[in-house]
Amino acid sequence: MRIIHSDLQPKCLKKRCAQQLTAANRLARLTRSKQLLRNFSSGEVDFIFFSDEKVFSVAPPVKLQNDRVYAPISVKKRDIATKRLLRTRSTFSKSIMVSVAVSKLGFTDLIFVEPGVKVNGACYRDVLLQKEMLPAIRSIAGEVFIFQQDSVPAHRAQDTVALLAHETPRFIGPDLWPPNSPDLNPVDYKILGYFQKQVYRSPIVDVTALKQRLVEVWSTMKQRVID
Repeated sequence: MRIIHSDLQPKCLKKRCAQQLTAANRLARLTRSKQLLRNFSSGEVDFIFFSDEKVFSVAPPVKLQNDRVYAPISVKKRDIATKRLLRTRSTFSKSIMVSVAVSKLGFTDLIFVEPGVKVNGACYRDVLLQKEMLPAIRSIAGEVFIFQQDSVPAHRAQDTVALLAHETPRFIGPDLWPPNSPDLNPVDYKILGYFQKQVYRSPIVDVTALKQRLVEVWSTMKQRVID
């Protein structure tokens, strides 16, 4: 450790999480990414509404790397109060699922999924898409937009694909969206992470307060962050 820190003095780099890809995944990503570039010009990107869902719980997510206890160097660990050294979480913390769509043209309000509702293909089509998300997108962009979603089972179901082919001007189907690619969806790699950070700036007592906090924080979302 002395040699590393004092003599070599290397730079410390933090590892990042990344999707582990097989050779088939890499080939599919490369092939479909090239198809996306051919099918959508740079000018059309502004009209793409990227969408996704996320579950928020009353208990905040824990960053293990930052969850530390500091004590004087002379104090032994066994002498520190037990409660200070325990990381506790409530059992079965209540949660809420929300769905959003964002674009350079604007973004939808939060769309809430009722507690206990399983988002299968039928629910996704009949509730999230037809009643909530597509009308919200049309209120922003009219009939000039491109719809994006990832390839989870409810999204790539044949009935869902048929619905989107009929109800949207254009959409990026499951045969075109690269697999294992959260890095290509700004909702995944930026927006919801930024949103989550703002939501948990202070403790949340129950699911009612959580829903109120989600609405309040989303109402402050700036278009420049999405842009």
